[in-house]
Amino acid sequence: MTKPLAGKVALVAGATRGAGRGTAVALGETGATVYCTGRSAGGRRSDYNRPETLEETAVQVNAAGGVGIPVAVDHLDPAAVQSLVQRIDDEHGRLDILVNDIWGGEKLIEWDAPVWAHHLNSGLLMLHTAVDTHLITSHFALPLLIRNPGGLVVEMTDGTREYNAGHYRVSTFYDLAKNAVLRLAFSQAEELKQFGCTAVALTPGWMRSEMMLEHFGVTEENWRDAAAVQPHFAAISESPRFVGRAVAALAADPNVHGRTGGSFSSGGLALEYGFTDIDGSRPDCWRYLVEVQEAGRPADASGYR
Repeated sequence: MTKPLAGKVALVAGATRGAGRGTAVALGETGATVYCTGRSAGGRRSDYNRPETLEETAVQVNAAGGVGIPVAVDHLDPAAVQSLVQRIDDEHGRLDILVNDIWGGEKLIEWDAPVWAHHLNSGLLMLHTAVDTHLITSHFALPLLIRNPGGLVVEMTDGTREYNAGHYRVSTFYDLAKNAVLRLAFSQAEELKQFGCTAVALTPGWMRSEMMLEHFGVTEENWRDAAAVQPHFAAISESPRFVGRAVAALAADPNVHGRTGGSFSSGGLALEYGFTDIDGSRPDCWRYLVEVQEAGRPADASGYR
């Protein structure tokens, strides 16, 4: 197998589980060295109190063919992030790929609660964990990334720019958090142009994260059994590796700068680059949501994966 990202150094902020873990492992598949960061390391659990750890992610990166380096970092702590970037500089002298994936808001979501009814502290914390972490990480990491032309920043969010522009997303706080990240990618793209570096926003589709699988009472081995509970999930969902392979495809594209400032989905990029999910399919979730689920049609992924 070719390793198009061999010799490249990546930082995946928020790599403990979900899209972050999927991205770290997918970058490992292409030979990259991946710093995997988050709070769940050394026996410490994050606010989710889940069993996944950064050490496990790093092992999976190694098994995939890359080099995984787990580092416990609270990305709300500027000093900790600065120390992380200094370590990357000391050990490698470069940073080629930054993936801002930190979210941390799953337990803060209040569905369809108007801003005056939403718990204020939860809403503000959602913004801190979803936006402040990305800003802090970029503030310290980008001076290292811009040393070499060709650097890539991926801002992971929920929803494409086009989709979110016409849809209310869960609540005011959630909507603001996810759209702020879209705008952050656009703004960073403008600031990075003079250095020949690229910033994009990327969204997975309906992702089979560890938490989502648990919610539906299934595993990665039998996720289609969720059809009895949520048929659309069973029809169109994707593994975390799928969006990770989208990141890897962008990072390996010599012409990626032509996409700078853009907003993309895993399914859309799969059609362009030709990569697949771990089951060999190419689920196009965002088109499915509009044309099937939101249109009130029965679950059927024909033509969408």
